[in-house]
Amino acid sequence: MPWINEAGGTRGDTGRSMSSPGLLPAASPVAASRLRAWAIASRPHTLTIAVNPVLVGCAMAWAETRALHVGWMLLSLLGALLLQVGTNLDNDVSDFHRGTDRAGRLGLPRATALGLLTPSQVRAASLACFVLATIVGLTLAWRGGWPILVAGLAAAAAAMTYSGGPRPISYTPFGDLVVWLFFGLVAVSGTYYLQTLTLSPGVVLAATLVGLPASAVLVVNNYRDLEPDARVGKRTLAVCLGRSFSRWEYLLLMLLPFALLPGLARATHVGISLLVPLLALPMAIGLVTRFWRETPGPAFNPLLARTARFQVVFALLLCLAIVLG
Repeated sequence: MPWINEAGGTRGDTGRSMSSPGLLPAASPVAASRLRAWAIASRPHTLTIAVNPVLVGCAMAWAETRALHVGWMLLSLLGALLLQVGTNLDNDVSDFHRGTDRAGRLGLPRATALGLLTPSQVRAASLACFVLATIVGLTLAWRGGWPILVAGLAAAAAAMTYSGGPRPISYTPFGDLVVWLFFGLVAVSGTYYLQTLTLSPGVVLAATLVGLPASAVLVVNNYRDLEPDARVGKRTLAVCLGRSFSRWEYLLLMLLPFALLPGLARATHVGISLLVPLLALPMAIGLVTRFWRETPGPAFNPLLARTARFQVVFALLLCLAIVLG
């Protein structure tokens, strides 16, 4: 799923620039420079958030059927990654055209804004990703039928309108909800359905758990960029409802997954092993505390990266608990 590009496009997501030494293989200066440019535009460090729901959906399928169709899992991963990269590229060039990158952004400007790539190059690459994702989606629909076709079309439409179109989703208060919906509910449930051709209350609840911290990543980004976003007319939830609301929203998104674990135990065959994700609770509490105490600004860049890392840790622990259960 594609919509954590708002977070992924900033300098502080990893605390270092994509052009830092050691991030890319040795190559000729021209080739290395071009590779860095595409890495900045595509933001590979955001891709784990697209992978996590697929892994959780497959873990749920394995727990309930003791079978895993590896081919469909790999195609699901490929489709999710193509949508993510395509949206990152589209966001890079769309923000350039809208002037967002010149509005006092607190993170690193995008590849198009830096002049590393031309708008036409980035737009063409984004379109290519969406075309390939469509081909993958149609293949998955052959397996899953109309439910997967509808889910895939919805995901593709949201990906292409997140930053583009006359009223991008990222310029509205609905970005947080859309991230939870597609990084959680649609991605986990769709992956599970492709494996089992069924759905269950347990997988819907597991999808909710995964989507909540994914949405928290976007909350950090929008909280940090509240003033610059307001200046360019981005009406994010943080802009509309203010910093106090965003602090409570972040707390809820980070801690609610732990409160829902008993419900997941009741809805599935997984038992005591669902205590395993509690290992990530101290990490979540530490991040919430830091969110509340830090002054909005560049200090939120490492917080954003750590929130994304928490989502990975929680998703992997959840997968482990489900498989062990």
